[in-house]
Amino acid sequence: MTGQNPPRERVDELTPRGLKILQREDGFRYGTDAILLAHFAGAKGRETLVDMGTGTGIMALIMALDAPSARVIGLEIQPDMADMAARSVAMNGLQDRVTIHAMDLKEAPRRLGHHIADRVVCNPPYIPVTQGPQSVPNQLNLARHEIACTMDDVMEAGYRLLRNGGRLCVIYPAARTAEILVSMERHRLAPKRLQLIQPTYDAPPGLILAEGIRNGNPGVMWLPPLIMRTADGAYTAQAKRYYHLEEE
Repeated sequence: MTGQNPPRERVDELTPRGLKILQREDGFRYGTDAILLAHFAGAKGRETLVDMGTGTGIMALIMALDAPSARVIGLEIQPDMADMAARSVAMNGLQDRVTIHAMDLKEAPRRLGHHIADRVVCNPPYIPVTQGPQSVPNQLNLARHEIACTMDDVMEAGYRLLRNGGRLCVIYPAARTAEILVSMERHRLAPKRLQLIQPTYDAPPGLILAEGIRNGNPGVMWLPPLIMRTADGAYTAQAKRYYHLEEE
């Protein structure tokens, strides 16, 4: 016996979607990034979708809701997080279409097979391994710091998992946009759609959503910036559409 208390979990509801998500009170919890990326990815039809680094499973669940005929695979390197995500899947009755694997994304092509996915999404760690208290591989550090994977690891695994013409979507700090584009090009994922995310109209972008196509043709489409809030702090109409919020 270690004398430590077991991890405390809670059930949160993603309104108005009605999804229920198990989360650790003392660990990593999903944020705005995951919801924005799931919307940007645009799951549809009978696609096979892979969420690399699924965490709580929030993106896998949203994509399954958005595409009722799709098959969704979530990959999570931390076994306890993978177990919690799998229980969230079961709690929402989606275990027939959503499968969670406790797996390093770098091992996924070898273990799951090459060219199995139509669409891959990833909300990767944002902070370089050289910055911050990254030495302790706990839940939060693994989610925030490039300890277990780098952007190149994400692109390499995504390329191998995708069918030809398949799409990989990521969200990343806007300040590191050049790194995304260089890594996509290096791994034969042609940058195709880009969208900057701004907290308010007069604030600089903090994040960028980016999509690359496996062996795609050159040519980038810039979408209008996504402005999250008005000057008085209310969600903009754009943000409400992303969050599926009803107009007030």
